[in-house]
Amino acid sequence: MALYKTNTLKVYNSLSGEKEVFTPIHEGKIGMYVCGPTVYNYVHLGNCRTFISFDLIFRYLKHLGYQVRYVRNITDVGHIVDDADSGEDKIAKKARLEQIEPMEVAQKYTVNFHNILKQFNNLPPSIEPTATGHIIEQIHIIEEIIANGYAYEINGSVYFDIERFNKDYQYGELSGRKIEDMLANTRELDGQSDKRNPLDFALWKKAEPEHIMRWPSPWGDGFPGWHLECTAMSTKYLGKQFDIHGGGMDLKFPHHECEIAQNEACTGNKPVNYWMHANMLTLNGKKMAKSTGNNILPEELFSGQNDILSKAFSPAVVRFFILQAHYRSILDFSDDAILASEKGFNRLMEAIHTLDELPLSDTSSIEVNEWRQKCYDAMNDDFNSPILIAHLFEAVKNINTIKEGKASITKADLETLKNTLHEFTFDVLGLSQQTEQQNNNEKLENVVDLLINMRNEARANKNFSLSDEIRDKLLAIGIQLKDGKEGTTFQL
Repeated sequence: MALYKTNTLKVYNSLSGEKEVFTPIHEGKIGMYVCGPTVYNYVHLGNCRTFISFDLIFRYLKHLGYQVRYVRNITDVGHIVDDADSGEDKIAKKARLEQIEPMEVAQKYTVNFHNILKQFNNLPPSIEPTATGHIIEQIHIIEEIIANGYAYEINGSVYFDIERFNKDYQYGELSGRKIEDMLANTRELDGQSDKRNPLDFALWKKAEPEHIMRWPSPWGDGFPGWHLECTAMSTKYLGKQFDIHGGGMDLKFPHHECEIAQNEACTGNKPVNYWMHANMLTLNGKKMAKSTGNNILPEELFSGQNDILSKAFSPAVVRFFILQAHYRSILDFSDDAILASEKGFNRLMEAIHTLDELPLSDTSSIEVNEWRQKCYDAMNDDFNSPILIAHLFEAVKNINTIKEGKASITKADLETLKNTLHEFTFDVLGLSQQTEQQNNNEKLENVVDLLINMRNEARANKNFSLSDEIRDKLLAIGIQLKDGKEGTTFQL
């Protein structure tokens, strides 16, 4: 019998502001959509926290026996900054700076995104659609919204009519904002003069001659608004109404608010039963930001090549650190905090490794089944990973007391203990056991990558003697560099 039949799962719904008993639309099946990255730069640690949080949720739902269709998009359309209304196209800007095609930018950073999440041991989603692959669907939704009277076209752009929409529905219900307050706080921006109302957001934007990423539409050449892609892709693969929609807390308004409005304007339905939002990650007590330098990339964490931390940390330790906080709470990343997590991670792994060495007895002095239920109770309470981890450390304590001969366990209870620890540590939390050999291999790869970067810099400066020296000395110790169109790779 599937575990979901005997477990009552409660989920915090951002729409109601309360924990609710989770009941899927179709028994045994779940549709879940999570907003993916805009691929114009390297994925940062704050983004990774969101995706690790929803990987935990995905894993636990699967563990309970649900059939989960997990859809997570890739935003590869060059949207404009400031809610797709004004500013400069992020992907086109990056393409201009790097002197490559916009889709090269999208491909480069999509590959980076996948590589980082693979190192964090994230499961891939069931479907990973791209915004550029769903332009036709987005145009169709705009046509439906216009036909229903909730949008208007002007000068080749299409805007969502908030005031008209609010006569029939309620814009702002997810974020708890009132239209009157929003209007009072809205300032006129360049490019908003075509709008009937400052709050109206773009469904389709006319492409100016310099705009690279553009598509034909009934309103002329242009590109879709930022909010529209998620409406199109979520409903295409999960239906007009589905179970879970997730993303970072920063997306609640305006992105998710606009998604709800678009769906209601198009179909008359509320699209999602449970809205879930992961909270932010801070660094040394301050918001992470590239502009201030208070920022760290996952690769810098794994390699130790940064000015913030005292050493390198493995992806498994970083994942463990992230899951030690509840997904809805703010988490502060610091050297002391991650060092403490590493100690805890190592203690957990050492205890799991000693399970087979424990002496057996005819009686058990510990309540294994009661402990197992507490692990489920923690996850059933809105995926409370820090409470689950506390229970895992309760097991670590028991393992150590059994090893010291101060407690006893039967063969059957040991089997239950072992299975539960493995299920929750590796299957649900998604932690991976890193051997010393794996750690050494990662360190070697990081050192070689560093030397490749030094060699590239030497070649750029026409210092070919240093470039050749790096190549030849690596070859002398059995590491061959290969230069190709995609850059330099190495072979051991």
